[in-house]
Amino acid sequence: MLPRRRPRLTPVPPLQNRPRALDEVRRPETTEQEWARFTARVERELPRLTSLFTRVYGDSDRTNQHLTALLVQLAESWQERPADLRALDATREEDPDWFLAGRMLGGVCYVDRYATDLEGVRARIPYFRELGLTYLHLMPLFLAPEENSDGGYAVSSYREVSPALGDMAQLTALAADLRANGIALVVDFIFNHTSNEHEWAQRALAGEKEFEDYYWIFPDRTMPDQYEQTVREIFPDDHPGSFVPMPDGSGRWVWATFHSFQWDLNYSNPAVFRAMAGEMLFLANQGVEILRMDAVAFIWKQLGTSSESLPEAHLLLQAFNAVCRIAAPALLFKSEAIVHPDQVAEYISLEECQLSYNPLQMALIWNSLATRDGRLLQQALDRRHALPPGTAWVNYVRSHDDIGWTFADEDAAELGIDGFEHRRFLNNFYVGRFPGSFARGIPFQDNPATGDCRISGTTASLAGLEIGDAGGLDRILLAHSIVLSTGGVPLLYLGDEVGQLNDPDWAEEPGHAEDSRWAHRPHYPADRYAQRLNPTTEPGMLYSRLRALIELRARTPEFAGGTLIGFDAKVPSVVGYQRPGSHEGVDTLVVCFANVGDEPARIDPLTLSGLPSSALDVLTGERLDLRRGLTIAAHGFTWLRVALEPAETAPISGPDGTRR
Repeated sequence: MLPRRRPRLTPVPPLQNRPRALDEVRRPETTEQEWARFTARVERELPRLTSLFTRVYGDSDRTNQHLTALLVQLAESWQERPADLRALDATREEDPDWFLAGRMLGGVCYVDRYATDLEGVRARIPYFRELGLTYLHLMPLFLAPEENSDGGYAVSSYREVSPALGDMAQLTALAADLRANGIALVVDFIFNHTSNEHEWAQRALAGEKEFEDYYWIFPDRTMPDQYEQTVREIFPDDHPGSFVPMPDGSGRWVWATFHSFQWDLNYSNPAVFRAMAGEMLFLANQGVEILRMDAVAFIWKQLGTSSESLPEAHLLLQAFNAVCRIAAPALLFKSEAIVHPDQVAEYISLEECQLSYNPLQMALIWNSLATRDGRLLQQALDRRHALPPGTAWVNYVRSHDDIGWTFADEDAAELGIDGFEHRRFLNNFYVGRFPGSFARGIPFQDNPATGDCRISGTTASLAGLEIGDAGGLDRILLAHSIVLSTGGVPLLYLGDEVGQLNDPDWAEEPGHAEDSRWAHRPHYPADRYAQRLNPTTEPGMLYSRLRALIELRARTPEFAGGTLIGFDAKVPSVVGYQRPGSHEGVDTLVVCFANVGDEPARIDPLTLSGLPSSALDVLTGERLDLRRGLTIAAHGFTWLRVALEPAETAPISGPDGTRR
């Protein structure tokens, strides 16, 4: 196991002496060519980093000293970066849009539940290649308290793997093996807080001033009471408000947005920025290629505000981005922000997070299946799907987390839907409280008096497979067809591709009884995987059809990138969208239709009259005459390629009339 190392925080010369300070830490083995490449990145990114640092921390000698120390830290980290990862840096700088390729496919799992330990994950690489993975997200695997881990999100050390899973040397070796097989390693970077057992927290508890300043610690309730007038409670069942008493009986209080054992870091202290930059770059040097930035909305606190999604949170992310562009350019950020859809998009840019989960699309896929009405999803694709060039959504049917109904009430109101009442309906539907529901979800943080809750459940259990509903298998494929065809990086929760069901014994495991999300984090479903190549079995039927879709997506160049243009099919149950591109040197569109209804849907010839009359059904290889209209089966979907005539290659208008 690698020893813990504190980040370098030794003061270095002031701003005007930065170049000399860098030269002083250049190592003899660093060649002129390598050093020139590094200093060129410093020159490119330093103005941006300086501006961001100054905007956050002010223009002062103290800020300059921290910034100079940070640059020295970056030079040392970069010189520790293995040669193969420096080569990856160069490759990714030449092809910055690598993650927009149509062959991208993500998988996510818990190491212990899916493969026992890191060596077990290595043993499953041949299967990952069979499935077509190019991106593997391993859920939190760092050292965490045994009793209070929050599923691994209470980190006690960013440089140590949980001993039950392996050690850091094994994680580094796994990253190299994955990379050799074309699979990028993704891990969570718990950005907002540490465990109260982290070395920094323990030293703060012991009264060391340097580390007390790493957290929001107050001598009494005066300031906490003022902050709590405007910040919301996240987990009221765990503790009221946002602060908890320090466990030493001193009367001090520490900010804990989430659980009482997760202490919020104080990013108003530039030493915390430098320390977390060191942890981030350490992981990059072990071969991690993408960091999922956890709870990014909460990292900046300001009295009199909600302390969520404040401007400084974005500035800090941009500054961390600049840090990585200098010392580990191959590293990408993925944001996670379960907030209003407008705020989700604010974190996505080349300068901030290049990737982001798409919680709105996920929630609206499930909404569409419950209501048999695709209009809210259609509206979201029309309005909220577009992203800046060089960025991408990570689209998913479900994740490790619960399902929350994150649509905007104002969007729903346009369709005559009362957001509050509609969420009550969806909660009742997916936990089986609504007559005729096909779902067998489990409430998470349920409040029967208000109808407020969120939903736990595997894809198969939520889609009807658990109760043997006739449409269950088709709903699973329909949902995945949407995430596979709307652009970005499609993400599978591993095990869902063979139809894993809710774990009936989830509450029996120690520490899980109060968190129903463990129901949809079952152990590796070995029996279902064993049947995946037998097409006469349920897992085999699902796996073969889903695997065929994955392979077809990789062969469909129009599905690369993220450009999407809505298509109004004039049928409420049908979601439509166009993916422009080219195929065999010809400008083309792939027009996608998904029918979320329980009955076949007929699209009128007039609705299709703006398209060329002849289309190739990409799924079947059949040539269709669109002048006859189109019928889509219940829970069915189709991908149609049409060739554009020269006159039709002008930019296509989006739903708001803008030219795309």
